[in-house]
Amino acid sequence: MTTQPTAGPTNSLVDVAGLSVGHHTAAGEGWLTGSTVVLAPPEGAVGGVDVRGGGPGTRETDLLDPHNLVDRVHAVSLSGGSAFGLAAADGVMRWLLDEGRGFPMGAPGQVVPIVPGAVIFDLGRGGRWTSTPDAEFGRQACEAARDVLADGTDGRAAAPPVGAVGAGTGAQVAGGLKGGVGTASLVLEDGTTVAALIVLNAVGSTVDPATGELYAAHRLLPRDLEDLPGFPEGARLHTPEPVDVEAARTRAAELGSEGLPRTLATTIGVIGTDAALSKAQASRLAMSGHDGMARAVVPAHTMFDGDTLFTLATGEREAPDAWAMHQLLQGAADVVARAMVRATLAAPTVTTSAGTWRGYVDAFPSAVW
Repeated sequence: MTTQPTAGPTNSLVDVAGLSVGHHTAAGEGWLTGSTVVLAPPEGAVGGVDVRGGGPGTRETDLLDPHNLVDRVHAVSLSGGSAFGLAAADGVMRWLLDEGRGFPMGAPGQVVPIVPGAVIFDLGRGGRWTSTPDAEFGRQACEAARDVLADGTDGRAAAPPVGAVGAGTGAQVAGGLKGGVGTASLVLEDGTTVAALIVLNAVGSTVDPATGELYAAHRLLPRDLEDLPGFPEGARLHTPEPVDVEAARTRAAELGSEGLPRTLATTIGVIGTDAALSKAQASRLAMSGHDGMARAVVPAHTMFDGDTLFTLATGEREAPDAWAMHQLLQGAADVVARAMVRATLAAPTVTTSAGTWRGYVDAFPSAVW
């Protein structure tokens, strides 16, 4: 008999023991952006990546090709700021170097931290085009990740904040709706954990225009509606009333091109697992995660998105056999889709001099009972 899917203790990426998440957020006075870091255990984790969008902003993705040498990643940097935001990874590298974490190059302390990264396009959404993350954003995010690791229990970090935080601070999706950070986890039948943290920022829409429902809402687990900022305690999702749907259509029509992310968008994230994977298997897991992205956003992987997913495999459990790997791949797609729905529900309405982006709960109040 097949058991019902179950989320991990925190229903977040840190349910994979050894991983921790930190955010650094900048909002107000021309700012609406931020950076997020996922720290691997001190010895690193096996990394993989899959890039599907037509306009990616990335670093160290070639290194994760299974044909290449290094197979351990020490952190993943996710940031706003478009290509400027890649600078946040420099701060992550320096922080890791100070901690003595990295690829050993000889004498003690001579290490090179391996920090792949990706960015979303959020330029100008706070009102000032030049307000972009730099190395200090990455360093501050690492400090936050260390703090939540200290605050956790049973060797696991505390669950990271979600919504308009870190790399998701300036995120948006089509229709003038707010994007943000979401996370979810799943414990498979054999006890393996797979989880995802996603920065949702897409040219496409998370909402079915005919009904106002979230495309991937039917994939949620009961736990997924708990502990979301701005989401009423004990509330459940329902099909919105026609009046809300029509109001959303009218608003989208009035916004026109202003309701779409400017020029570029991009959804990025990290999938984690405690299974022992090769680099090729880790990349395959990231590839399957994109299936979940396509379930939650329509259209996904456009020429104007740089959609990129990384994998971190800590290897705390044994390597999966063929059937277990199949379940792990399915699970990766599920946690990505659920994390994206949770990001949508947690995102608040935000107004700056550049415009207003409405949270889903505010745009479709009848959907939440």
